[in-house]
Amino acid sequence: MPRIIRDVPPPLELACLRALWRLEEGNVRSVQEIVAQSRPLAYTTIMTVLDRLVRKGKLSRRKVGRSFVYAPSETRDTLRKAAVRELLDGYFDGSAVELIAFLQSNTGAASAPATAEADGRIDTVLL
Repeated sequence: MPRIIRDVPPPLELACLRALWRLEEGNVRSVQEIVAQSRPLAYTTIMTVLDRLVRKGKLSRRKVGRSFVYAPSETRDTLRKAAVRELLDGYFDGSAVELIAFLQSNTGAASAPATAEADGRIDTVLL
């Protein structure tokens, strides 16, 4: 069965991306220090994850001295949009209106009709 390549990274990759969005660029040690605040992991584990993200095109890297410096290739908003699109496609049949109605019904919001553009798109920057 062929592998499906997702635009949304798994949790550990996302943790490393968050660290690099915060740093703008950094080496393995600096990413490990930030990730370790919530999830203590070995240096080699972080290095493997960063290398995987480079292969996937989510990070770029350059050699500085004896180590690599990594930088995000995609913005946080780009990945947010991909995550929302995956959520819409997987659970709401691509309908932003259905997502908004679901969110309103589960947050105690007034039962006003969902407002989205006529074509069913939603501004993902707000999510």
